[in-house]
Amino acid sequence: MANVIPGAKAGLNKFKTEVASEIGLTNYSAIDKGSLTSRQNGSVGGEMVKRMIADYEGKIK
Repeated sequence: MANVIPGAKAGLNKFKTEVASEIGLTNYSAIDKGSLTSRQNGSVGGEMVKRMIADYEGKIK
């Protein structure tokens, strides 16, 4: 599947690394994701979605 917005992948990877760092997963981009628990990986994705929804809701008000 191709990215609809050019550069979106790089931006999402940066966002993912920032969120992971904030929840205590340092060097997330260099970590073998298979060595992390489902909870750890899910926490990163879940927090990303939560922040994206909050950002979107702030823009439509």
